[in-house]
Amino acid sequence: MHLVVLVKQVPDPAGERRLDPGDATVERDGTDAVVGELDRHALEAALALREAAGGTVTALTVGPARAAVALRWALATGADRAVHVSDPVLHGACAPQTSAVLAAALRQLDVDLVLCGAASSDGQVGAMAALLGERLGVPHLSGARTLTVAGTTATVQRQTEDGWWEVAAELPAVVSVWALPAEPRRRTVAGIRAARGRPVTTLTLPDLGIDPATTGLAAATSRVVGVAGRPARGAGVTLTGPDAPAELVRLLADRALV
Repeated sequence: MHLVVLVKQVPDPAGERRLDPGDATVERDGTDAVVGELDRHALEAALALREAAGGTVTALTVGPARAAVALRWALATGADRAVHVSDPVLHGACAPQTSAVLAAALRQLDVDLVLCGAASSDGQVGAMAALLGERLGVPHLSGARTLTVAGTTATVQRQTEDGWWEVAAELPAVVSVWALPAEPRRRTVAGIRAARGRPVTTLTLPDLGIDPATTGLAAATSRVVGVAGRPARGAGVTLTGPDAPAELVRLLADRALV
């Protein structure tokens, strides 16, 4: 079974995140970068499936040269190989454009199961699994909190506000995950050393047969047209006296209705 995990290098959510003043894209230079938290869970799910049923795990990312850090992390954590789609034209690509690039790369990889995080912390579009399923003509199972594969059938428990649904699909398929019960494993010294010998394939848009005019900021389906800073935090409300508990309940009830 060939498992492909989408990994993305994103600005550290714990740090300050900014937009480039020139083109309003996410500013990545000069900021701390990490692998997306949900991507870590997707990789953990793939590694667990490989341990249970055998197969190969490939990490795939789209991004500039610095995005290779995410692939090195995936290899050091246990992925068997990595694919990096990198082309300057991709700067500012929107989600539909990125899905077209990823789909083109996946078609070259003979994939059984694609795993990704349900959303990235920088874009938070949360639609990549659906976009890829449509482009590849395969089922997608979104928002998984558990994942099992038996034969050629993938089954997930899909998280909902009221509990979960159990849904299944025949492979090949695309699965997006939320935080899974198993804690994502960490890199080890042995893993970091082993990663040096694992292959990384770099692809450009011509390698994928994609017209550069169809992707990037100039052709994006959406763009940021205005930015406002976070408003300053107010002083808050102080309640005192014997009526404070009742007043607090009233204030909370009023806010719940907003």
